[in-house]
Amino acid sequence: MIEKTCFFIGNRNTPSSIKEQLAEVVEKHITEYNVNTFVVGHYGSFDRLAAEVLKEAKNYHPNIKLYLLEPYALSQKIETPDGFNGTFYPEGLEFVPKPFAIVRANRYMIEHSEYLISYCEKIGNTRKFVEYAQKQEKKGLIRVTLL
Repeated sequence: MIEKTCFFIGNRNTPSSIKEQLAEVVEKHITEYNVNTFVVGHYGSFDRLAAEVLKEAKNYHPNIKLYLLEPYALSQKIETPDGFNGTFYPEGLEFVPKPFAIVRANRYMIEHSEYLISYCEKIGNTRKFVEYAQKQEKKGLIRVTLL
């Protein structure tokens, strides 16, 4: 089976009311787009919602894999959380100054994923990443789903 990866990026203060919509989008990615690998961070409510939805989806789709994005893995010892298959530390990140690690990790994931699911407001860093991903989408490099 070919690995198809989906990355999640969203605002820290994402409302929990989007959980049902997020679950529907995840289900579509699994069943229609054959995505089998998901990568999510752990720095805000969107990341928590995505992880919850994916852990629930694993009950119905045990073949999917869930990885925790770790931009600081070399400087922090992180245990793999329950429900995750492991952690992922992007290649080359060890040379990036710590204040820029999340930015570089997010960009890496956009550049190395076939799909992106996002919830973002009109301003902020998440918006900048979505705009970058949409430019990549126009080149046929990624498919972006906005909630």
